[in-house]
Order: sequence, then structure tokens, then C-alpha cells
Amino acid sequence: MAEQASSSLPPAGFPRGAVIPAALVVLWAALTETGLWHGPLVVSPSQVLAVPFLDASGREIWAGVGASLLRLAAGTAIGAAAGLAAGLFVGMSRRGGLALSPTLHTLRQIALFAWIPLLTSWFGNGEATKLCFVAISTFFPLFLATEQGLRTVPATLREVAGVLHLSRRRTITALLLPAALPSIGVGVQIALISAWIGTVGAEYAIGNGRGLGSYIASARDQFRMDIVIVGVAVLAAVGAGLHYLSRAAIARLTPWNSPRSSA
Repeated sequence: MAEQASSSLPPAGFPRGAVIPAALVVLWAALTETGLWHGPLVVSPSQVLAVPFLDASGREIWAGVGASLLRLAAGTAIGAAAGLAAGLFVGMSRRGGLALSPTLHTLRQIALFAWIPLLTSWFGNGEATKLCFVAISTFFPLFLATEQGLRTVPATLREVAGVLHLSRRRTITALLLPAALPSIGVGVQIALISAWIGTVGAEYAIGNGRGLGSYIASARDQFRMDIVIVGVAVLAAVGAGLHYLSRAAIARLTPWNSPRSSA
């Protein structure tokens, strides 16, 4: 029985999370190649795979992804710096928390894409609006994680700082930030995914200029489902890559918080 169970499992090293997507692609290929599923907007996996390499319009995805990643990096840097600064200020200062926290938490309730009409009215439909939108997408998750991480630092650590007569700067860098780093790390992961969604969403909604969102919007207007599917697949792949890279980076920075270290 054990041998039968082990033989039915995927081979060692096979990513088990890929089983269901792979099965769906096989089913999709079988239905389209045999003609059981057909229509003006139905495309096969082979058509989709060929688009980024053999189709003139499809090859635009490489420039679009590059533009989106540059936009993501710039907007995330702005939003992350502001989010960390605001979280530190609110999390370590009682007066700062009373003054600023209610306003920021109220603004946090606004749906992300509800900012686009306001930003376009202020900055137009250019690059400034997209960068502001990405920065906002990054700001709130990181602000919230930093604030909560600092507020939940054990009181004993603060007492240690008093006993050792540590300066304010030393207390922050040696005690408070390391203690809050696991929470901040989770905020970084959420902020990166939110920023990526914000980047592509802003490009899709605003439409002008290069970017993955603009690429998908243009394909939609041309009824090119093969290009749309390629764009969506790349969007998901980049998002997954950002998630795993950020998780690995945070695990390296906080080895004491790793499940392996506690085992």
C-alpha cells in the first residue's frame, strides 16, 4: 500500500503547486486542438506560446514588461520610504500616533483604484500619475505593518533600553527595529504585490505609454485573446516571482523568525 501511494505522487523536486495548472493547460490544449472548443475568441496554447516570439504585436510584451518593472521600482521606492517613515513616526511617538494615525487609517479605507480619477485630475494622464498610484499602493501596507510591528514590541525590551541608558537612536536601531522586523517583512511582501497590481492597473486604466497594463488593454481593444492571455500569464509570473524573492530576502534578514530555526 505504501509503495502504491508513493508511486502515485509526483516525482521528487516536482512543484506540486504546478499540478492543477498543468492539468488545466493539457485540458485546454485537448479541447482546442480537437475542435471541441472553438469560436472567434478561442485560442490554443500553441498559439499563445508563439505570440511573444513570432507575432509583431506580441513581441511588444518584452518592452512593456521592462517599462512596468522600471515604473514599479520607482513608485515602490517612493511609497516604501514614505510608509516606513510614517510607520516609525506613528509607532514610536504617542503624540505622533494621536495626530497622524487617525487620518492615515481613514485614507487607508479608500479603495485603491478610487484614487485614479483624483490623481488624473491633479497630474493628468502621464507618468506622474502612475508613479503616485504605485507609491500609494506601496505606502499603506508598509505603514500599517511598521506601525503594528513597533506597537507590539514587548515592554521588556523598552525597559532594557532604560536600564542600559541607551540613546534614542541606539534604542531604535538595536532593539525596536529588530523586534519589529518580522512584521515589517510581512508588510514588504504585501506592499510589493500591491505595488505590482497598482502598476499594471494604472497602466491598464490610463492606457497611454508603454507597460504591461497598456499591452493588455491594447490587445483587448483588438480582440487579440492570444496576446491578452500572454499578458495575464506574465503578470501572474512576475507577481509570483516578486513574492518568492521578497519572502526569501525577509527569511534571510530574520533567521530567528524562520520555522526551521524554531524546529
